Amino acid sequence: MGKKICALTMVRNDEFYLRKWVAYYGAELGMEHLYVFLDGLDQEIPDWCPGVHVTAVEKIPGQVVEAEKGRLDFLSDTAAELLKEYDLVIGTDADEFLVVDPELGISLSEYLDKADIDVSVSGLGVDVGQHLMEEGDISSDAPFLSQRHYARLSTRYTKPCVIARPVKWGRGFHRIKGHNFHIGKDLFLFHFGYFDMGRIKARFDDPSRRAAGWTKHLERRSKTIRLVTERKARDWDRWTRLARFIQTVCRPPYAWNKPAMFEMVVIVRIADRFSRIV
Repeated sequence: MGKKICALTMVRNDEFYLRKWVAYYGAELGMEHLYVFLDGLDQEIPDWCPGVHVTAVEKIPGQVVEAEKGRLDFLSDTAAELLKEYDLVIGTDADEFLVVDPELGISLSEYLDKADIDVSVSGLGVDVGQHLMEEGDISSDAPFLSQRHYARLSTRYTKPCVIARPVKWGRGFHRIKGHNFHIGKDLFLFHFGYFDMGRIKARFDDPSRRAAGWTKHLERRSKTIRLVTERKARDWDRWTRLARFIQTVCRPPYAWNKPAMFEMVVIVRIADRFSRIV
């Protein structure tokens, strides 16, 4: 019998991504091994994800930084409880998808079952954008990666999102307090939070996000779209190998347990073999 694996996330007013998150991780792990927390008792329990453990909790208070700390404290504590039942817990935002290179021909659960994980494992961060000259509005009716072909290789999304023992995640799952990280070979974390200009503009108009201080954050994240539109795209296989090596050996001076990449801006064209995965 293989490792028992579950996944958890927390969302607020984000059905678009949650539907994709549930469909993807449900297919990989089984619906009964997904744990979704709705940020606020005003959030309705969805009726479209049978078998998933969905719980509405008291809204995490505070502005962006304070609320994010509270959110990750809650999820870290929840993951610690789940590790009494499970061997591994995957923690991501609802717009993040841990993907094994299709060339291996194995599922995510098969990959993690074989992996030697002491504390955590990370996927190489892939921040997907929208090439405004080539790609239109995103549709939820087709795989995201059949509609988006460019991304930035980003240290920000090389996150220790799979844990094998109780830990304290930093804000946004970006690091684990007191522990180093390990980037799994052939493992990627695709981030889709800012891959559609229309959706970014819609988020600007969300009163709850404006009230919580998200406007500057959202404006900053539209930078990915500008970069993938303006910069030359490089070869996926060559540059993901190089980025994995650089991020493994380099650290920023202010955080030894985060990856660094010399401030390099590397835009890649995502290999076609990923186009049906997410």
